[in-house]
Amino acid sequence: MGLELRQQLKLTQQLVMTPQLQQAIKLLQMSRLELVETVQQEMLENPFLEESENEVAQEASEPESDALKEAGEATDEAAMRDADWDNYLGEFSSTSKQAQTREYESPEEGLSFEARLAAKPSLESHLSWQLRLSDFTEQEVAISDVIIGNLDNNGYLQATMEELLDMLPGASGELIESVIGRMQRLDPVGVAARTPQECLLVQMEVLGIKDPVLESLVTEHLEDLEKHRYKPLARKFKISLDELKGYLDELQKLDPMPGASFSSTEPHYVSPDVYVYQYGDEFVIVLNEDGLPRLQMNQFLAETVQGRADLEKDYFKEKMASAAWLMKSLYQRQRTLYKVMESIVKFQREFFEVGVTKLKPLILKEVAEDINMHESTVSRITTSKYVSTPHGIFELKFFFNSALDLGDGSQVGSESVKALIKQLISEEDQKKPLSDEKLGEILKERLDVNIARRTVAKYRSALGIPSSSKRKSYF
Repeated sequence: MGLELRQQLKLTQQLVMTPQLQQAIKLLQMSRLELVETVQQEMLENPFLEESENEVAQEASEPESDALKEAGEATDEAAMRDADWDNYLGEFSSTSKQAQTREYESPEEGLSFEARLAAKPSLESHLSWQLRLSDFTEQEVAISDVIIGNLDNNGYLQATMEELLDMLPGASGELIESVIGRMQRLDPVGVAARTPQECLLVQMEVLGIKDPVLESLVTEHLEDLEKHRYKPLARKFKISLDELKGYLDELQKLDPMPGASFSSTEPHYVSPDVYVYQYGDEFVIVLNEDGLPRLQMNQFLAETVQGRADLEKDYFKEKMASAAWLMKSLYQRQRTLYKVMESIVKFQREFFEVGVTKLKPLILKEVAEDINMHESTVSRITTSKYVSTPHGIFELKFFFNSALDLGDGSQVGSESVKALIKQLISEEDQKKPLSDEKLGEILKERLDVNIARRTVAKYRSALGIPSSSKRKSYF
C-alpha cells in the first residue's frame, strides 16, 4: 500500500462560541446572588462601567457619541447606544430608586438581623476553651487537641486507640483513655464518644440515672428500639407497653449527637429571582433586582479616550465593547426570565390560584415553543432560579413535572400526586398508618389515576417520608 500527500479544499459550517456568547450563556444560568457578584467584579475590572446614580432615566434613543460609534464596529449597533442604560432593567424593577439610594444613619442600620450577630462558636473552639479553664496538664491538653481534631460533625471520635498512639508517641493508652473520659464529661456531655451506646451511658451517668432496664436498652437493644420492636422488648423485661414508653421518654431526653448543635454548616437562605403577585383576577410578575447595580457607560472616559495612540485606543475599544455587551446580555437575561415566568404563569394558572394540588404536567419544550426560544435557553434560565408565589417559594424547575394518566383520558402532574400523598399521610391514624398499596387505592378513588404501588413508594421516598412500619405509633 503506497502513501502519498494530497491537497484538497473542503467547505464546512461550524458554530464558533465567541467569548461574548459564552458570557451571555453563562449569565443565563447564574443565580441572582452569583449575578450580583459577577457584575460587581466586572465593574472593578472595566473602567467604562459605572453605576448610574441618576434618578430620572434617560431615553434609550439619545444620539451616539463618536467614541461609541468607533467601538460599534465590533458589536451590535443597537447595543452601543450612548444611553445611560440606567433604565435597562426599569420595566422589571421591583424597588424604587429612593429605597436603593437610602443613606443609613449607622453602619448597622439596614443590615439583616443575622449580619449583626457574632460568629457561631465551633465545637473545636468550645472544647478548647473549656480545656484551658480546666486543670488539664500540658500533656493532657496536647492529647485533647489531637482528640478534638479527630471528631466528626456529631461529636464522635473517629480515630482508634492504635491511631491515637501513633499520633501521640509519648503518651500511654491508659493516659489517652483517661483524657477521653474527662473530655466526655465536658460540655456537650458525651462528646468524644466512640459509639452511640457509650455517648448515652455517659449522659446517664452525669444525670444520675441508674436503672438496669434503661442501661440494658441502651447497651443491647438500640436497634430494636429503632425498628419499633416494642412488644418483644416488653415481654423480655416483663413490663407493660406503658412502662416501656416511660423508658423511651427518658431516652428521648438524651442527645445521641452532642456535637450536631455546633455544626459548621449554616442554613442557606433563598432569595427569589421573581415575585408573582395576585391583584384581583390577574397575576403581576416583578423581577427582583435588589442589589443589582444599574449600569451605564462612563461618558466622560469615552470622550476622553478620543485621540489616543493606536495601541491604547484598541484597548479602550475592547473595554467599551465589553461593557456594552455586558449591559445588553444583562437586559437579555432579565427579558428572557420575564418571558419564561410569564409563560409558566399562563400554563400553571390554576396552581397560582389554588395551590400545588392543581399543578399541571409541563415540559420545557412547551414553554420554549410558547415564547419562540430554544429549549436549552429555557433550561438554562430556569436553573438555580426561585420564584415567590402566593403559595410559597419554589424553584422554577418545580413547575416542570411529568404526567400521570387519568381514567377519563386527561393527565395530572406528578407534583400534584406527591402533594396529595403528603396530605394523606399527615392526616392518617398514626396507630394504623396507610401502606403504599392503600395510598394507591385512595389516589385511584380521588383522582381516578392508575398508579402502581412502587410508584407511590418512589414518590413517598422523594418526599422524605418513611414507610408505614416506621411511621406506626405503638403508644
